Amino acid sequence: MTPLRAFVGSLALGVLALAFIPGTSPAQDKVVRIGFQKYGNVILLKGKGGLEQKLAPLGYKVEWREFPSGPPLLEAFNVGAIDFGHAGEAPPIFGQAAGAPFLYVAHEPPAPKGEAILVPKDSPIKTLAELKGRKVALNKGSNVHYLLVKALEKAGVKYSEIEPAFLAPADARAAFERGAVDAWVIWDPFQAAAEVATGARMLADGSGLAPNHQFYLAGQKFADANPQVIDAIIASIAEIDAWAKGNEKAVAEELSPGIGVPVPVLEIALKRQTYGIRPLDGKVIAEQQSIADTFHALGLLPKPITVSTIVRRSGS
Repeated sequence: MTPLRAFVGSLALGVLALAFIPGTSPAQDKVVRIGFQKYGNVILLKGKGGLEQKLAPLGYKVEWREFPSGPPLLEAFNVGAIDFGHAGEAPPIFGQAAGAPFLYVAHEPPAPKGEAILVPKDSPIKTLAELKGRKVALNKGSNVHYLLVKALEKAGVKYSEIEPAFLAPADARAAFERGAVDAWVIWDPFQAAAEVATGARMLADGSGLAPNHQFYLAGQKFADANPQVIDAIIASIAEIDAWAKGNEKAVAEELSPGIGVPVPVLEIALKRQTYGIRPLDGKVIAEQQSIADTFHALGLLPKPITVSTIVRRSGS
């Protein structure tokens, strides 16, 4: 049996065992609040409806709360507005530095091709080094923030030598199309949509620069008090992963109406995504720590943080 199957299997068995132990029927009408973004496996989980069935024997209902990106989702943890959510690499780091009370509970394998630095198709910029002195749009504190930092480092350009324009994806796309910025650092499906609609050229993706993990997070108090609920959510995501892997067209058809992105564009993006939820190991924690240390060295974090202190341990 593979480690992933053992991990998921143990979660599912634990959930079932708790559901059927005599005399342990939980109180009804308890709620788990799940934050989601318009792209990724959590929105598929919402659409499929299987999680509600898993949680019903535990006495839990689900409230779904949508966020435009990772940073506001992490802020929701900070103010106690959600119990579970997902984000890329950078938002949890900034969230931890801000004191948000959450834990890393699982992650997806790296997907470095799912984020990129784009320039307009007719741009004179051909190399990363030519970003020096240029205006670059990005979502502050998002996963692509680290990609930009590492890409500039590789090209010998200081972060201070570019002009960052901190814009949400929709605003960044508008600025990119009207020429108000010279480059745009963005993730899928916005990346694929811009490439198809505008002919945008890719200067670099995350390959060799940024792993681009997707992390699953839980409110610390909620996770400590309700480990069986967290296990049920992770087991449900594992089922979605198994269905979605290699099934890009069906996934695209499911996502397209809610996202407003055409199916063929989503298929491009989904082929750059990875699947296979798993617990955090030493390698992934070390990668997150490296990102945190990089941001602190640049003065982007107000204080150093230790990622390993907020990782949910197996069996907890």
